[in-house]
Amino acid sequence: MAKFAVVVTSPAHANRTATAVAFVRELLQSPHELIGVFFYQDGVTNANLLTSIPADEYQAPAQWRALNKEHKLNLHLCITAAEKRGMTDDAAQNNICGDFIISGLGELVELTNSCDRVIQL
Repeated sequence: MAKFAVVVTSPAHANRTATAVAFVRELLQSPHELIGVFFYQDGVTNANLLTSIPADEYQAPAQWRALNKEHKLNLHLCITAAEKRGMTDDAAQNNICGDFIISGLGELVELTNSCDRVIQL
């Protein structure tokens, strides 16, 4: 049994993000352990409450929120990458989904040091 960390760098509307969600779902049902998902670069848009995806398209942000609720999955969000893309956790203008944990690259280092394999999508 291996320990995995997943790094999501693809935006909410990309096909690779759907692949990341599917991979995480499969991993959670396997004998392996998923210690966390880290959202970095354009992947942070998965946590943006203002992201609007047409109703007939894949809803990646909703899938991540469902995974968080179903499995208490740690969804780490790089705040620096988020701020570069207009996202903020400022109380007056917060547009970051509360299911995500505000983190930094230090958390990514801890995740990668604590696992056997890192998968980036």
